[in-house]
Amino acid sequence: MRIFAKLITTLLLAASSSLAAPSKGCAYKVKEEINPPRGWTKHASAPADHLISLRFGLPQENFRTLEKHLYEVSDPAHSRYGQHLSKEEVEALVTPHPDSLSAVNNWLAGFNLKEDLNRSPAKDWVTIKVPVSLAEKMLDTKYYIWRHTESGDELVRTTSYSLPIDLHDHIEVVQPTTIFGRFRPAKSTISFIEDGDTVSASDLSNAEKIVAGESGVTVDASCNTTITVTCLKQLYNAVGVVPSGDSRNSIGVTGYLEQFANIQDLQSFFADQVPAAVNSTFKFESVVGGLNTQNLSQAGDEANLDVQFAFGISNPVPATFFSTAGRPPFNPDVRTTTNTNEPYSDWLDFILKQENPPHVISTSYGDDEQTVPQSFANRVCAGFAQLGARGVTLTFSSGDNGVGDGDANPATQKCITNDGRNATRFIPLFPAGCPFVTSVGGTASVPEVAVSRFFSGGGFSDYFARPLYQEVAVSQYLASLPKGTYAGLFNPHGRGIPDVAAQSDRFRIFLGGRIASIGGTSAASPTFAGFVALLNDARIKAHKPPLGFLNPLIYSIGASTFNDITVGHNSGCGTTGFNVTKGWDPVTGLGTLNFEKLKDVITSPFVL
Repeated sequence: MRIFAKLITTLLLAASSSLAAPSKGCAYKVKEEINPPRGWTKHASAPADHLISLRFGLPQENFRTLEKHLYEVSDPAHSRYGQHLSKEEVEALVTPHPDSLSAVNNWLAGFNLKEDLNRSPAKDWVTIKVPVSLAEKMLDTKYYIWRHTESGDELVRTTSYSLPIDLHDHIEVVQPTTIFGRFRPAKSTISFIEDGDTVSASDLSNAEKIVAGESGVTVDASCNTTITVTCLKQLYNAVGVVPSGDSRNSIGVTGYLEQFANIQDLQSFFADQVPAAVNSTFKFESVVGGLNTQNLSQAGDEANLDVQFAFGISNPVPATFFSTAGRPPFNPDVRTTTNTNEPYSDWLDFILKQENPPHVISTSYGDDEQTVPQSFANRVCAGFAQLGARGVTLTFSSGDNGVGDGDANPATQKCITNDGRNATRFIPLFPAGCPFVTSVGGTASVPEVAVSRFFSGGGFSDYFARPLYQEVAVSQYLASLPKGTYAGLFNPHGRGIPDVAAQSDRFRIFLGGRIASIGGTSAASPTFAGFVALLNDARIKAHKPPLGFLNPLIYSIGASTFNDITVGHNSGCGTTGFNVTKGWDPVTGLGTLNFEKLKDVITSPFVL
């Protein structure tokens, strides 16, 4: 690592020293401005003493170098494959230039903001809690209470903010200002199974067997109506796979919006589906005051689904559930309330400080990409890249609305742009469109098809260009489309979504002490993450490092290990969306996992 350390020092010293601190009384210039967001109306002026946690993102001096390292350590054809960076090495690469640190410090000091500054480990984020009146002065703006017409959600936001001209090179983004996302879980309907209809998972497995499509594996016929851990291990060719529980392996699940993972329900689930896991549990991590409510009546359907299947598949791999505080809607007239509705920021602040984050982490939440300002989306995505460089696999659900927006009915989705043009446009999801995460779409039935009770989110990012690792696969798909298909409705140069898929409907969970059936791509992400934990166990047994950022692997030598899904589509915006086809497609990605095949690839002596 001496060479690496010397490289970091050289980069930092060589960085331009021409950036000057802003002069006193420097004129302000607009930094970011958006059109009034669709579906939100200006309700009233924000109370002057309402508190806001302002976050300032400083330029990450050597992010492109970090990105280069990320791709090298994630590419199985590279000699550095698996040689993930340390926390300190990553931080050294994204630490802002000293001139930027000085400029921002001096500017904040001009508002008597010297104490209580919360800095990220790399000092690339500075957070300060201030009243609206001071935020308006600092940003030369006016905050209002905005109300979402359909839901009644309220946010304190502005549609434009400014910074001193000399600070524009030192601050990339300030939030909460222009972000109007309606952060939500990616799940569809839930139904409870009546006591009289209750049968055990072992009873379900005694049904007749069927063949699961091209993989040739044998699956219980009951898996066409009820998905269990047994079904998933059969479908994805991992029957009998039991990881070692080695402390060097780990898995995590994120929880938001007051979604509480109930331990009693987890024990019931284990007794029903994974008897060997009974009496085991997960480590709980509170993020910015996230609660660990264990009242059965407050058990979260999303949280229970995620932990039961992610940890049920991977048990006894050490498991962690992260509970991040904050839930919209909120009352902005309550003076002591702070609600920024930027959960990824809070979670990233927390996880990037950890010396040993879980090796694979699943998230089943997202926003319409267009509701997240691109400057902020870029910075969040850069945070995910930092984790990837450190050897963390991040899986995200691709969403349940096909190519459309949040309206559950694909025929009535508005799919209107937020850029002032009010044009019809397919609506990709964020963070699923970040090129540094693995996006997971949804399938159903045996043999598998694209899920149709809701529609697997997919398409092409308007913010992020198509990464090199998926150039061949996505270009082949686009070349197969009839000329002019959906012209102008999507970005043919964007990052393709999703990367892979997994079952996502009729999952048998325990919720509030009762058996329930639930579906959505929120089930697909923790399912896939559970199998990644099993793959990491195989890597550890072979004396190899964990997989880390998966995409360069799965789009290259790992592509042939996925079961191609060729039936279905993802309706939305009044269209049938994209069709599923041979090879990669923007509905099910590369397809679903064949565990044994991919395990053989990643444990091969030819793969580092």
